[in-house]
Amino acid sequence: MSLQASRNISRFWEWGRKIICVGRNYADHAKELKNAIPKEPVLFLKPPTAYVREGSPILVPLYTTNLHHEVELGVVIGKGGTAIPQSAAMEHVAGYALCLDMTARDIQDECKSKGLPWTMAKAFNTSCPISEFIPKERIPDPGKVNLWLKVNDQLRQSGCTSQMIFSVPYLISYISDFITLEEGDLILTGTPKGVSAVQQHDELQAGIEDIVTMRFTVDRQDH
Repeated sequence: MSLQASRNISRFWEWGRKIICVGRNYADHAKELKNAIPKEPVLFLKPPTAYVREGSPILVPLYTTNLHHEVELGVVIGKGGTAIPQSAAMEHVAGYALCLDMTARDIQDECKSKGLPWTMAKAFNTSCPISEFIPKERIPDPGKVNLWLKVNDQLRQSGCTSQMIFSVPYLISYISDFITLEEGDLILTGTPKGVSAVQQHDELQAGIEDIVTMRFTVDRQDH
């Protein structure tokens, strides 16, 4: 089987090469972490080894005692490109996924205080739980969908993508100016307010309206 034939976009996590994340894209979330509201997108990366699917647990890394959930709309790129104009950006979208950006907040705070990159806080194994692929036509306007997340049936996050500072077309255009987007890439578009810590054995449920839901349990890395 050729690589092209094996590239099923609805299983992008098996072969997509990068996860590009946007930080502080909801003003209320920036404020809750006492960060300034950004004038341009704040970007960081996760490797594809961060992906985890329902049925497998989210693993708390050994080095953190403060793992936070961040529920996000993920944008799956279907057609690659460099310097994509905003007006054409949506032509490059194949679909979406509901995603969690799991963050070792204590490590992130330490990195921020030292002026160091966030890699250890953001890029560890199982730091990117994802739902099934959502075809583009199921979300006609990615700028107007509601996201929610519960921990042990308690609602923690609820927000609408209309609260995003930078829109999906803007992010695609901005990122592609200096990072070529490729088929199968995932863009995480930021999280609404309400992030909080999770513990071993917690159950996380998250959803995008009535379009998709997902459920994960939290476990600890054992070595």
